[in-house]
Amino acid sequence: AWSKHADALKRALESTAWDGQWYRRGSFDDGTPLGSHNSDECKIDSIAQSWSVLSGEGDPARSTTAMEQATEMLVDDELKIVKLFTPPFSKSEKDPGYIKSYPPGVRENGGQYTHAATWFVIALAEMGRTDEAYRCFSMLNPVNHASDEAAAEHYRVEPYVVAADIYAGEGKGGRGGWTWYTGSAGWLYRAAVEGILGIERRGKEITFRPKLPGHWDGYAATLKMFDGEIKLRVIRDKKTKSISLEVDGSKKKSASFEPKSGGKTEVVVRIPA
Repeated sequence: AWSKHADALKRALESTAWDGQWYRRGSFDDGTPLGSHNSDECKIDSIAQSWSVLSGEGDPARSTTAMEQATEMLVDDELKIVKLFTPPFSKSEKDPGYIKSYPPGVRENGGQYTHAATWFVIALAEMGRTDEAYRCFSMLNPVNHASDEAAAEHYRVEPYVVAADIYAGEGKGGRGGWTWYTGSAGWLYRAAVEGILGIERRGKEITFRPKLPGHWDGYAATLKMFDGEIKLRVIRDKKTKSISLEVDGSKKKSASFEPKSGGKTEVVVRIPA
């Protein structure tokens, strides 16, 4: 029953939520689309585009187009932020809810809402757009907002913790918002470890699916889990056509394995150059 309902939802989304170049955010109570090219404010929202990829249920061609549009319209290279949507609510007569109570460009009203921005990074990585994923991840990394005294003074919040939001509004663009208690810190960690480094744990099984930016030759990491230690090396290899895994010198048929509890394990992952 749930599978049938999911199929019905997917058909409804593809028939009514597709706006031509991206997926709509939703609709107002009167049925007017929200997050449409016809909208004066909130023309495009990142969440619908990201989750068309992450859910695995969006039409692949449409998801590609949608993410390309979102990258062009929401990734701000000057402020180094990934906006939730654009333009912010300011003069619209329709009521989208509490987010309109924030000034334009602040928090959910068109600023960077970091939860959504992390999903955007993971979606780009999942699509294989690894350079874009790393570029956006670097924008979310708080330390990059305090590279010198002037940048730190502009950012105005701690560069060693994740900010829940970063402003995009006039006169405030690039200033950090609330810090210390945001759940987006966990999502940013997942974007780095799972999305880019490609280390995924499901139960007792570890899977390796690195999605590295083009300028990385690989990386090394030490994983401490199951009361043991895994020494991991990821290497680009011109002879490799798909991801290959070696555990203590023995080749595996897949990119997954179950580490032994309490031991030390040497793991080599080779990825295409």
